[in-house]
Amino acid sequence: MAAGRGRKKRNKTAKSRKAPATKRRQRITGSTTPVDAVRIVPIAAPRDLFPHVATVPAAPPPSLTYRGGPLLTAVQVFTLYIGSAWSTSQLKAVASKLDAFFKYVLTSELIDQLAEYDVPNGSIEHGTFLGSTTLTSVAPSASVTDAWLQQTLQDAIAGGAPVPQPGPNVLYFLYLPPGITLVEGSARSCQAFCGYHDSIGAEIFYAAMPYPNCPGCLGDLSAIDALTSTSSHELCEAITDPVPGTGWYDDANGEIGDICAWQTRKLGAYTVQLEWSNEQQRCV
Repeated sequence: MAAGRGRKKRNKTAKSRKAPATKRRQRITGSTTPVDAVRIVPIAAPRDLFPHVATVPAAPPPSLTYRGGPLLTAVQVFTLYIGSAWSTSQLKAVASKLDAFFKYVLTSELIDQLAEYDVPNGSIEHGTFLGSTTLTSVAPSASVTDAWLQQTLQDAIAGGAPVPQPGPNVLYFLYLPPGITLVEGSARSCQAFCGYHDSIGAEIFYAAMPYPNCPGCLGDLSAIDALTSTSSHELCEAITDPVPGTGWYDDANGEIGDICAWQTRKLGAYTVQLEWSNEQQRCV
């Protein structure tokens, strides 16, 4: 979920003025009390900041279990770049690289490795890149909320082409420009998360992607590598758990990407995050 929610924060409780959002706090199958499904990408923090962690007993080995909810078995990605800043030459280049990343990764081995999470009523297949748009007329303030982001997405959908209508496999990636803080519940980007995914009414699936303005959302990566890593995190989480906590989920560790946050590799020319494999019992 998280590249910092999925929803991982890479975590959030969201509401939309048009349609109620699936709340982060929901009852997870197998749990006796309501828990907030992890769906974010957490920030990257140096280990020496948390020396006490070495004394904490090890958690049980991760194991994702299927909770009966939908999967995005043939994901269709559409990217939205929010604000006129994305019309500048520098950010146009970033957007172009992100679109190229999706065109490549959606038919790559990253999707192939998710086949172990097939379910009886659906097999995970290669995805499709539907296109992109820049919302130049939208002017985000210095701090925006998840509710604002949801409303912006719903307004863009209502405006019609080129933004596709929602569907059982459509996944919208919403990218904010540099300098904008995203607030989800009580958490803020660059303080608690670097990205997350969620759904609106279990019908509109989206990933929220603040620009990596801080060391915690860059790690030791360049901005574009941090963006592709976080995007791959949220992509795999949205495919396997689009309504957070109802697909493939681990009550102790979160989603497929949360378990492996900030472990990366090169896939072709792009940096992607490792994802948890139940079969191999490791991040791959």
